[in-house]
Amino acid sequence: MTETIEIQKTHYLVPEHVLIKKEKVAELMAELGIKKDDLPRIYKDDAALKLLGAEKGDVVKIIRESLTAGQSVYYRRVI
Repeated sequence: MTETIEIQKTHYLVPEHVLIKKEKVAELMAELGIKKDDLPRIYKDDAALKLLGAEKGDVVKIIRESLTAGQSVYYRRVI
């Protein structure tokens, strides 16, 4: 779907966090049919984002394991 910068999980309870490249954010927003400001927020000093080096305005993809769906994908806007 999109090219990403991937960082390994640091703890088994922390879902995978992937920083979406700036060039791909507009494409993703068009695919989802939303504006970047419509995304839920996540703070740049969140422990899961420290290794990503996320900055204000970046978009992070969070991949959670789900018993019913297999995987659930969420997107967050870094503030």
